[in-house]
Amino acid sequence: MEQVDFLVVDDDPAFGTALKRSLERKGFSVIVAVSIDQALSLCERYQPKKAVIDLKLEKQSGLTLIPELRQRFADVRMLMLTGYSSIATAVDAIKLGADNYLQKPAGTRAIIEALDSAAKPATITSEEPEIAAPSLQRFTWEHIQQALKDNDGNISATARQLGMHRRTLQRKLQKRPVKS
Repeated sequence: MEQVDFLVVDDDPAFGTALKRSLERKGFSVIVAVSIDQALSLCERYQPKKAVIDLKLEKQSGLTLIPELRQRFADVRMLMLTGYSSIATAVDAIKLGADNYLQKPAGTRAIIEALDSAAKPATITSEEPEIAAPSLQRFTWEHIQQALKDNDGNISATARQLGMHRRTLQRKLQKRPVKS
């Protein structure tokens, strides 16, 4: 069985290809699957060291892949990556064996750091802390700030990435950050 650094499972081929290219530029070997069945098929030939799994895969949940990979490869480091984050799915992912959980959009550096963190594996206790979800305005502000950071402060590139007019983005940036 051939070893690879990363298994990327995402039903968005553009995202999978972009992440693969970015990881390969950093010297990693990467295989990409667009479904759970394809991922399991690839795992018959390849042994991944790390896996990045999307939560929503067409009509399936990426959560179902976590125990399958954990059973096949006890040492694989797994990251649940999703655009639909919630405390409930984060708890489920960790309980099923994921090592970390990130919300999209997440850059390649954040993905690598989440999987390489020297911290102890995440654990869930029976007492779940009360965490107030951020408001939509706060979430939007944080998303814009992350996109701006990913584009090295380039307003035009950030506006293109976010799908908004440059002047609209500039107006949003002039406002103070909203509270949670």
